[in-house]
Amino acid sequence: MTVDVWEAMGTVVSLRIPDNLADSRGTAVEGVKNVIDALEREYSLYIDDSPISQLARGEVTLESMSADFRDTYARAIEWRNDTGGAFTPHRGDGVIDLSGIVKADAIAAGGVVLRAHGIAEFSLNFGGDIIVAGDDRTWPVAIGHPTNSAETVATVELTTTWSAIATSGTGDRGEHIWRSVSTGSKIVGATVIGNDIVVCDVWATAIVSGGHDAATSASQRGLAVIYFDDSLTMNANQLMQNLILEPTEPLKSAF
Repeated sequence: MTVDVWEAMGTVVSLRIPDNLADSRGTAVEGVKNVIDALEREYSLYIDDSPISQLARGEVTLESMSADFRDTYARAIEWRNDTGGAFTPHRGDGVIDLSGIVKADAIAAGGVVLRAHGIAEFSLNFGGDIIVAGDDRTWPVAIGHPTNSAETVATVELTTTWSAIATSGTGDRGEHIWRSVSTGSKIVGATVIGNDIVVCDVWATAIVSGGHDAATSASQRGLAVIYFDDSLTMNANQLMQNLILEPTEPLKSAF
């Protein structure tokens, strides 16, 4: 297995391609890097001259942004509506922040690039959010502990059916997610598995924001869900329990 690792959007990207497909690896990897870089240059609030930074400072208007930017914002608004407000493209100060959807867009775009180069088997890991491909291959993935990055809580296998996994929480970056509910137990970590990385990423964030009700909504949409409240109780729906191969501690409740 050939592995390429690089930094993007403030995190680490790792791309695994079987050795028998390595002939196309060079141009494919550059293509993935290029699409990620293009999205970062447009949507990163940490880049001073990015369009979204200019928008945040009031130097340009939303109406003047590119069609792709406005489409991304519109999709984020649709997700806000679909999650009952648990996912939002607006920070508490009103600034538009599309990082909650753009990283997943970058992963999905990277997958498109790889397939366009004839690479049908791969694992693309972007800061712990992962997509995989390969009809005859399974990809074991560990689910990390929500408050201790050195520990894992379970192992699952991604396949062509369950090909995307996304995690959101407070472990690495603290309380960076706006919470739409203020009562009951806080969710400190959520992992969602499905077949669309954008869907998984949005709902993982929505569960941290919206709590158990958002987790139930995600489950009703056919997604495998596990989350941890602030007492570190593990909650997993039946789909997730079916996917877990090696829990490192018992599941304490289900929904």
